[in-house]
Amino acid sequence: MSQQGLGEGLLEDVAAVTGGTQNVMLRFTRSGRPYVLRRGPRHLRPRSNSVILRETKVLAALAGSDVPHPRLIAACDDTSVLGDAVFYLMDPVDGFNAGEGLLPLHAGDAGIRHGMGLSMAESLAKLGAIDHVAVGLADFGKPDGFLERQVPRWLSELESYNEYEGYPGPEIPGIEEVSAWLERHRPTSWFPGIMHGDYHAANVMFSRTGPDVVAIVDWEMCTIGDPLLDLGWLLATWRQADGTAVFSHALGGQEGLASTDELFARYAENTTRDLSHITWYTVLACFKLGIVIEGTLARACAGKAEKEVGDQLHAATVHLFERALRMIDGE
Repeated sequence: MSQQGLGEGLLEDVAAVTGGTQNVMLRFTRSGRPYVLRRGPRHLRPRSNSVILRETKVLAALAGSDVPHPRLIAACDDTSVLGDAVFYLMDPVDGFNAGEGLLPLHAGDAGIRHGMGLSMAESLAKLGAIDHVAVGLADFGKPDGFLERQVPRWLSELESYNEYEGYPGPEIPGIEEVSAWLERHRPTSWFPGIMHGDYHAANVMFSRTGPDVVAIVDWEMCTIGDPLLDLGWLLATWRQADGTAVFSHALGGQEGLASTDELFARYAENTTRDLSHITWYTVLACFKLGIVIEGTLARACAGKAEKEVGDQLHAATVHLFERALRMIDGE
């Protein structure tokens, strides 16, 4: 920090930033300026450092854009500084995570809660509008064949779970039907852009004084692909008309939220993308997310995750595929 002119002296008021992420985040001040440090988990995984550095690249690319995001201050790719971990510094975000709880203002005002989802949709449309080549992300992902890779990629992931001892195999009704439908109805044309990769209500921060998203966070799944999969992901994870939701968090349990149709309409107002295949993207989101969280059950069967959590997520997987089947039948 001293070499880059970022203050002098001790780090003060050091405190952990909580919020469910496995990465380490700390808040501190130096020379009167607040910072947030982010690095990989305490026990680094093989890709932890590369993921952190990818985050810094996309945050740097978003600087100056109208996409709400944490402002990158500086990054360090020297693994000798923090004991094998790369890290970066960013400005603190003045906001809150609705996945952890609502502030009294938001809890007490249905109009504000309604606007929170709409702001999420609008913020996502802004991300999808960024020209990734113009902001220096031409080599950030592999958009060629992105949609064609999705079903085989995630079926292969599901197959890999059989390596876990005790896992009985995927008991997921509709897996073959959903897979075949996705392959038959895959859009033939689309335009690549920046994808967040895990866009849901617990991965944004909201204003303390209103419904607006002030920062999209947790960029570790970011790539260059089809941004409409992010929209499908938002619609798949949002509270549904029947009151159900994949994940239980503080915002999803509230009344007065915008409907998925309203989220779609707000996105449509802020994009030039062809949205005629949105059902396909939402079904793909259900398919992909269902397979991802089924992995926790497989690990739990092998004693590498809590069995109760594995069972809960397996039930969510079944729910996602049931929803996908209903969407297919409605087409």
